[in-house]
Amino acid sequence: MDSSVSFLLLLVLCGLTVAEAQLMVFNLRASDLPSDILGTSDGYVKVSCGQAYLGQTDVRKDNANPWWEEEFSYSNGQENNVLKLNVYDSDVLFDDHLGTCERQIKVGTHEHDCHLEKGSTLHYVYTLS
Repeated sequence: MDSSVSFLLLLVLCGLTVAEAQLMVFNLRASDLPSDILGTSDGYVKVSCGQAYLGQTDVRKDNANPWWEEEFSYSNGQENNVLKLNVYDSDVLFDDHLGTCERQIKVGTHEHDCHLEKGSTLHYVYTLS
C-alpha cells in the first residue's frame, strides 16, 4: 500500500476514534415520586442519548424513593449530545409520565439532580470518556 494512502487511512481512523466516545449512565435514584389513586408509585426510567434509545430500568413497585441498579452504555456518544431520562409510574392501563431530565453531555464524570413534576427529584451520574 502506498505510504500516502496508509497515512490518510490512519488519519481517518483516528478521526473516527476521537469523534466517538463511551457514555455510561448509572446510579439512578429518585425521591418523593408522587402517589396516585392506585397507591405508591411504581417507578422506572427510560434512557436515551441523541436519537439512540439505551433502554429502561426495571419497575420498582410501591416505592416513592427507588434506586435502580442498571447501568446504560453507549459507544457512540459525543460531547453536546442530549442525554434524556424520562421517569414513569407503571400502571395497568397506561403509564403516567412523571417528568423528563435533559442535559447536553460533556466529557468527564458528572452527577446531577433533576427536579421533576410535583416536587420529586431524579439523581443520576454519567461519564463520557
